[in-house]
Amino acid sequence: MPISPPAPYRPPFYYFGNAHLQTVVPSLFRQVRGPAYVRERLPTPDGDFLDLDWAKRGSNRLLIVTHGLEGSADRHYVKGLIAALHPHGWDGLGWNCRSCSGELNRLPRFYHHGDTPDLALVVDHALAQGYQTVVLAGFSLGGSLTLKYLGERGAAVPAQVKKGLAVSVPCRLAECGAELSKPSKMFYTRRFLKKLNAKIRAKAAQMPHHLSLEPLASIRIFEDFDNAYTAPLHGFASAHDYYERASSIHYLAGVRVPTLLISALNDPFLTPGCFPVEVAQAHPYLHLEMPAQGGHVGFEQAGSPRTYVEDRLVRWVADLGA
Repeated sequence: MPISPPAPYRPPFYYFGNAHLQTVVPSLFRQVRGPAYVRERLPTPDGDFLDLDWAKRGSNRLLIVTHGLEGSADRHYVKGLIAALHPHGWDGLGWNCRSCSGELNRLPRFYHHGDTPDLALVVDHALAQGYQTVVLAGFSLGGSLTLKYLGERGAAVPAQVKKGLAVSVPCRLAECGAELSKPSKMFYTRRFLKKLNAKIRAKAAQMPHHLSLEPLASIRIFEDFDNAYTAPLHGFASAHDYYERASSIHYLAGVRVPTLLISALNDPFLTPGCFPVEVAQAHPYLHLEMPAQGGHVGFEQAGSPRTYVEDRLVRWVADLGA
């Protein structure tokens, strides 16, 4: 597909074109009044659980949204996306990765960028409810999961899954980790690691024989955390092994349903390698949009309560009918 030119998009003037403001202000302050959630606890085959937050209106069309690192279904971008489609006759499902629903999960593990078996479990569970049209959407880490799920399954993706949307995706994890290790961006890393380290402490208290707190004292960047915890807890040999096997860039070629990838060129988390221009140009299913501004999972619009991504989703799925 040719690279899709983004629709006209104008951030609020008070961001002054600053990528950090476009990223941080919505994350901290944006509020979305969406349809009320009803929570369901879905058991996993390994004895754990996933908490699913449903916004139903009796439709046979469903939007499934996956949140980003240390997010949840309550994040503004998840609720905003569900709220954007709800008036158009869509049910919504925001699912919470393990440990992200407000209750610590049961096993000596958490979640990660490559954890597509959990997404597959959610999709299969939703299809068992009788949905005929499903769209998968994900932000940042959730976008990684969405792209990897669609790409690694290829033509075996359930026929009811008609389209995908991925936003602000760190397609090359090692590069993005290095980018966020730069002094000018370490405040993002420190914020994430503060939350992740707190979960490690809670998990160590829950099952002290499985985790040691000793590495926490030397963790400064994502690679430190992933070497100490993400890799060994989830079956990877090292952080490098995890980054290689989980990076969604390696799975794009396998995508076989129309999928829209939106990433802002000023996204402070991403590197040039996260904009797969050459792949998209030769790909019949991957559509790439690169607005000049928007930050990371920001995309607030001047004069509108909805983001550019929310309005773009409405147009993206308009051909799927009622």
